[in-house]
Amino acid sequence: MKMVTVIAARELRTMFLSPLAWTVLAVVQAIIAFQFLVQIDFFLQVQPRLASINNAPGVTELIVSPLFDWAAIVLLLVVPMITMRLVSDELRNQTLSLLFSAPLSMTEIILGKYLGVLGFLALVLCLTALMPLALLAGGGLDFGLLAAGLLGLLLLLASFAAVGLFMSTLTAQPTIAAIATFGVLLLLWILDWAGQGTGETPSGVFGYLSILRHYEALLRGAFNSADLAYYLLFIVTFIVLSIRRLDSYRLQH
Repeated sequence: MKMVTVIAARELRTMFLSPLAWTVLAVVQAIIAFQFLVQIDFFLQVQPRLASINNAPGVTELIVSPLFDWAAIVLLLVVPMITMRLVSDELRNQTLSLLFSAPLSMTEIILGKYLGVLGFLALVLCLTALMPLALLAGGGLDFGLLAAGLLGLLLLLASFAAVGLFMSTLTAQPTIAAIATFGVLLLLWILDWAGQGTGETPSGVFGYLSILRHYEALLRGAFNSADLAYYLLFIVTFIVLSIRRLDSYRLQH
């Protein structure tokens, strides 16, 4: 576990030595902040009408949930750029042999790299969470719905990172890894749409495989162990695939 932490810290430090991580962090926060202000303006416009509605949606439903929805879309585009170099750079620079010569298992290498990029994404999540918390200065929040949304976004980002890590093990070209990651994530994002209108059984299958449907359930505050199991199984599957792929490179050396 100690070596996993060392590798994770090294990956995180390497990210912040590159201008890409700082640029991504700044651009993502700027876009999310802009959308946050848009949602506040929308809430202020509809607030007089909400006063006459019984059980009207509150600040969390009208500002925070749409904000997290937008954050997911933005990060769908951004995460492939963050993960594309995790293993691809090692392949391109032919430095994998150095890792293989160290007293490290393939599992430790993959978990270290995964936790490193997850640390960066956790920072993005924390900065995003500060925006809804700022609303406490002028009103209340549904903390249950907020916690469910944050959990959903964390699981979604962890899933994005797992896919990106696996794709980076397949090629020595970071650009190809980024495009492949985006393609897979986009397919999983729209999978539920493809299943609509094809009959009850296919729609159910597509709906369960869709990464979007499970996220939307958490945004509504509907915590279900099946959604949690889906994300955990999804993450573990791609991490195991990454370990197997890295092990195949080891056997070739």
